[in-house]
Amino acid sequence: MIRLSWLQFRVQAVTAAAALAAVAVILAATSPHRALNAGFYHWLYMAGIVVLYLTPAMIGAFWGAPLISRELETGTYRLAWTQSVTRTRWLAAKLALAALASMATAGLLSLMVTWWSSPIDQLNVFRNYRLSPLPFGARDLTPIGYAAFALALGVTIGLLLRRAVPAIAVTLAIFAVVQVAVPLGVRPNLIPPVRTVSPLSLSNVTAVGDSVPTTNLSVTAKVNIPAAWVYSSQVTAPDGSTFLGPEPQACISGSNNACNTALARLHLRQVVTYQPASRYWAFQFAETGLYLLLALLLAGFCIWRVNRRPGR
Repeated sequence: MIRLSWLQFRVQAVTAAAALAAVAVILAATSPHRALNAGFYHWLYMAGIVVLYLTPAMIGAFWGAPLISRELETGTYRLAWTQSVTRTRWLAAKLALAALASMATAGLLSLMVTWWSSPIDQLNVFRNYRLSPLPFGARDLTPIGYAAFALALGVTIGLLLRRAVPAIAVTLAIFAVVQVAVPLGVRPNLIPPVRTVSPLSLSNVTAVGDSVPTTNLSVTAKVNIPAAWVYSSQVTAPDGSTFLGPEPQACISGSNNACNTALARLHLRQVVTYQPASRYWAFQFAETGLYLLLALLLAGFCIWRVNRRPGR
């Protein structure tokens, strides 16, 4: 059964190997250490992120969706089901081979792009975004989880729709929604954030004014936590209230020094909710594990569905 699955999958495997070889040549030829000095390399940096987001989607659509739907559509599944091989073994062999190839493809691509992009990732302009949605999903472990989930999603949709072309379209649509929804709604809640309350440093203040339409004091301050993923930053009164009182006259008509003196008398606090940079790998493992778990659940559903399906 494994040999038959390989024969059916060999074209996709050879194509993936050729694509990985081409990417390796391009990245090795451009050298990541040159990326600090030319605009072209920053374009290539962004291209690497795009490719790593597209790869799992393509795996789900063109490897996963047709994997079972093509068998159902053409009727070739009947031959397999009349042999000594059980339905569970038939599907498990197909899923295992495709899953290993998918995760290996995404993992090797992520390894190459992460290595090439590392000098740019270390720049201050990018460092604060290591945990942000755009680069996070295109680095290290997460593409492996995305690929496994996308493949299982495609197989599930193909099994339910029984038609390859509609399954491809639906898989792409659902996976795109998931890729947007997880960074915005799920990832921030994977690990409880840190909340700090500290005296407001006047050197962090970026804007002082009144909150329209009232004349209440409004203060905006920057956050000086290196490489942190900041959820929110708020200036409060000593009692924790967001009402800071009326704007001091010194901040309306006085000098900056006078305004700072007036603000110092208010003993304001800065409340920051954030994820420290040290949790990067914890998020990588947590999100990758989540996608792998979803992939296993979908694979289990597919096996259950196939075993319940009539033989004809």
